[in-house]
Amino acid sequence: MRNTLVLNASYEPLTTVSLQRAVVLVLQDKAVVEQAHPLRSIRGTGIAVPVPRVIRLQRYVRVPFRQQAPWSRRGVLARDRHLCAYCGRRATTVDHLQPRSRGGADSWMNTVAACAEDNQHKADRTPEQAGMKLLRRPFEPTPQASLMLALGLRGSEVRDLADWLPAVPGRPVSAA
Repeated sequence: MRNTLVLNASYEPLTTVSLQRAVVLVLQDKAVVEQAHPLRSIRGTGIAVPVPRVIRLQRYVRVPFRQQAPWSRRGVLARDRHLCAYCGRRATTVDHLQPRSRGGADSWMNTVAACAEDNQHKADRTPEQAGMKLLRRPFEPTPQASLMLALGLRGSEVRDLADWLPAVPGRPVSAA
């Protein structure tokens, strides 16, 4: 599934939506395409819409300030790039470092991506009790970084959204 970045009218990143939802917003004149796939378009009877990568809302939407990115299983897998935190192979599950049965929470700092084999081996124990070492420590992404994770961008791009946003065509240059 392709994700499309949604910018507020002020060019602030808001969220990601499915390709279908992005096209509907554009066709309803609620958003404009800021960046599209250069070689692809969606065609219908008498209409062709470029496949949007980034759309901007026509009207400003007031959004409460968010200090933390919401935790999700999909977010943990994206944060860890679908790589097992124990062996480095492809991860398909999320493992709780402190098992939920022992009071562990669904949180960014208590979960890592894991392959099914390592998740079963660790079972209802901590990594230390199971004799397993983490290849990398979990971290809590910023709300902006979680947007980048949702878009599938990696590496240093995930850590700082501001490095990527100036590439959006038509975005005003800040005075900073």
